[in-house]
Amino acid sequence: MKKHVYVIGSKGIPAKYGGFETFVEKLTENQESDSIQYHIACMEENSAKSNITEKHFVHNGADCFNISVPSIGPAKAIYYDIAALNYAIDLSTKNNDSKPIFYVLACRIGPFIGHMKKKIEKIDGQLFVNPDGHEWLREKWSKPVRKYWKESEKLMVKYADLIICDSKNIEKYIQKEYKKFQPKTTYIAYGTDVSKTRLHFNDKKVVNWLNKNNLKLNNYYLVVGRFVPENNYESMIKQFMISNTKKDFVLITNVEHNKFYEKLKKDTNFDKDIRIKFVGTVYDQELLKFIRENAFAYIHGHEVGGTNPSLLEALASTKVNLLLDVGFNKEVAEEGALYWNKSNLSELINFIEKQSDMYYLKLQKLSNDRVSKEYVWKKILNEYENLLNEENI
Repeated sequence: MKKHVYVIGSKGIPAKYGGFETFVEKLTENQESDSIQYHIACMEENSAKSNITEKHFVHNGADCFNISVPSIGPAKAIYYDIAALNYAIDLSTKNNDSKPIFYVLACRIGPFIGHMKKKIEKIDGQLFVNPDGHEWLREKWSKPVRKYWKESEKLMVKYADLIICDSKNIEKYIQKEYKKFQPKTTYIAYGTDVSKTRLHFNDKKVVNWLNKNNLKLNNYYLVVGRFVPENNYESMIKQFMISNTKKDFVLITNVEHNKFYEKLKKDTNFDKDIRIKFVGTVYDQELLKFIRENAFAYIHGHEVGGTNPSLLEALASTKVNLLLDVGFNKEVAEEGALYWNKSNLSELINFIEKQSDMYYLKLQKLSNDRVSKEYVWKKILNEYENLLNEENI
């Protein structure tokens, strides 16, 4: 008998961007077990990017269903999750599924989950939740919104039958913070692609990108990530500016000259330093791999959240990785990286530039081995299938 698993909370597949979208793409694309049938909630606007307009469509063998979401600002994601979960419960009821699983990615709909949990129990289903990172700590949210995220997280944990954490630190936090609910948790990491780029240094798109940004191979530090304060752009830029390096600092991020960008410019005067280069986003995955593989070093300032996809990609491809010294990052990279705090990154940059090629290669081997052993998609998806196929989860 098929195990029906409804995945709610990603923008949908085919994946266009984002961690959860990539996860769901890989989950369905690499499915080996024929006893699982995935049903994937998709935002209508995400599907439209792939010219898909049907209510239901099949992608990677999964039954995908489109949900129409009005443009209502920050509440849009909450509306989407509620609508998608309600639709999934109705669909499962209509199909008469045996013991369906509803896997909700992120904790956005806590205040509404109690009512929906009753409907899930009525059809002998289970609610699984991936808590993601600490959304309530993100600086972009106002205090009332942060309060909502924290309360929402609490209620999602309270009503979940199982919480799947992609970080051991998040799992520890859930167990400690919500001890009174005696949450049932498990750890399954996020995955990454470890294949090397197919591009060569004289490929046209590589040459164009390097020329456009006035860059030389192996002569730049790199950061790739969302342009938000909690990723510590200010600390990284200030520290880089007082280091002795002659290399460039390439920031691949969706800057769009917003308020944070202007504030950063005012606070750091980075525009007066020719080494600091905001180069916009790179959506071409092969080109992005090439850029990572040919960076001198990667700098990672993410402070909030679990296993970060851009960190895994860097560890799989960049020789030297300099990471902010927080539990999430140390848990992932272990000995395969060097760690900095907000006042000593410049010293670490000065130190790393005095080391030998042998030192860099040793670091690269440690980081590559770490990812290959613990974070390849095949291992992660095998763990998911084993979990979903368990008789008594």
